[in-house]
Amino acid sequence: MIFAIEEINNSTELLPGIKLGYHIYDACGSVPVAVHVAFQLSNALDPVFYTGDNCSQSGMVKAVVGESESTPSISMSRIIGPFNIPQVSYFATCACLSDKQQYPNFFRTVPSDQFQADALAKLVKHFGWTWIGAVRSDSDYGNNGMASFLDAARKEGICVEYSESFYRTHPRSRIQRVADVIRRSTAMVVVAFTSPVDLRILLEELSLEPFKPRQWIGSESWVTAPDLLRFSFCAGTIGFGIQKSVIPGAAIDERLCDGTGDIKTLQSPYTDTSQLRITNMVLTQLKKVNFSRNGYDVSFDANGDPVARYELVNWQKSQSGSIKLVTVGQYDESLPVGLKFQINRNLTWVDGGTQVRNEKQ
Repeated sequence: MIFAIEEINNSTELLPGIKLGYHIYDACGSVPVAVHVAFQLSNALDPVFYTGDNCSQSGMVKAVVGESESTPSISMSRIIGPFNIPQVSYFATCACLSDKQQYPNFFRTVPSDQFQADALAKLVKHFGWTWIGAVRSDSDYGNNGMASFLDAARKEGICVEYSESFYRTHPRSRIQRVADVIRRSTAMVVVAFTSPVDLRILLEELSLEPFKPRQWIGSESWVTAPDLLRFSFCAGTIGFGIQKSVIPGAAIDERLCDGTGDIKTLQSPYTDTSQLRITNMVLTQLKKVNFSRNGYDVSFDANGDPVARYELVNWQKSQSGSIKLVTVGQYDESLPVGLKFQINRNLTWVDGGTQVRNEKQ
C-alpha cells in the first residue's frame, strides 16, 4: 500500500501536483474492528497525515481503500456512504455491492461475483460435470456468490447433490458435519465459494480421515491462496483467479533482510512478487477514471465495477510432488459469446488424469 502511494506521489502522470497522505489500519478479519475504523475515519483523524514534501495541511479523508472482504466492506460503506467518502476495495467481490442505490460510494478493482458465478457454471458444464456438491462460507461473499452460481448451474442443466455453509467461528461440530457430507456424497466434483481461512479449516478437518479425493472447483478468493497448496489431496483444483500482473520496482525492502539469507529460498506470500493479483493496480480518480498501468486497463462501469477478466488456474503436481499454480486459460466478459472462455494449456485433475467422471446413477 505504501509502495503504491509513493509511486503515485513520485509520478508526473498519475496525480501531478498532488501529494497523497495515508493512515493504514488492520481490520484483523473482524467486522467490529472494520466498523470501528470506519467511525474513526468519519469523525476526523490526527491533524497531520504525512509530514514529508512540505505537506502542512491538516489531514482530510478523501477516500478509503478496502476492505478486502465483502461483509466488512458492506458495513464500512453503510457508515461512510452518507459522508460521500469514496470507498475502493481490491478484493470485495459480492455482487450485492454493485447496487448503487444501496452502496453509491463503493468502487472496486476486481470483478463482481455475478460474472464469476456465470463463468464457473460454464466451466463445470464445459467438462461435462453434471452432478456436483457445493460448499460456501456463511458470509455475504459465500452466500451471495453461491446463490448466483446455483442459479447459473441450474440453467446449464447441472444437478446439485448438496449445498452446505460454514464459517470460521462456527463450532467444530458444524465443520465436522460439512466434512462428513462431503465424504459420504457420491458427487466427485465440489464447487467451493469460500474464503481461504474458512476453506483451510474445512480441509484440515477433511485431512483427519481418509476419503476418496474430490475434484475441487475454486472461487477467486482461495484458488490462488499459496498456503492452501499444502493440501495434496486437492491436486487438480481448477478455478478463476484475478489476473496476475508484474509491478515494476516492487522489490523486497532490503532493510527487512539481515544480509545472510537467500531470497530464492524464501517461501512466503509476502515475498513472492510473481503472484501479484489483487495488488496489481494504482488508482487515481474514480467515476471517470480510465487508464492503463503495467498492462492492466483500469475503468469502472456505472455500478463501480471493472471489466470482468479472470485467469483460469489449475493446481498441478510438480515432479517433486509439490503443488504449483499453473495458468491454463482466460475468461474475458468483454469478448463476444463463444470467445469469452479459452483454455490454452493442458489441465490435470484430481487423479492426475484428464477427466473426472460423474457418479450419479
